[in-house]
Amino acid sequence: MRMETVKLSEIVMKLTPELYSSLTPVELDSYIVLRNGLAALEADDVLEIIQFSISEHQKVFKLN
Repeated sequence: MRMETVKLSEIVMKLTPELYSSLTPVELDSYIVLRNGLAALEADDVLEIIQFSISEHQKVFKLN
């Protein structure tokens, strides 16, 4: 299994560039660890990653 760490912005631009403007700069700057690397991702995977990232950033925002 090949692990790869990439920014969310790179993932979005590669597979779902139409969603790029929907994300905040902080979200786009998030690092994501991919179990099988960027090449193994599909568009549905990206949507799940984006949903999780937004949720996590909202939790952090609420704590501050």
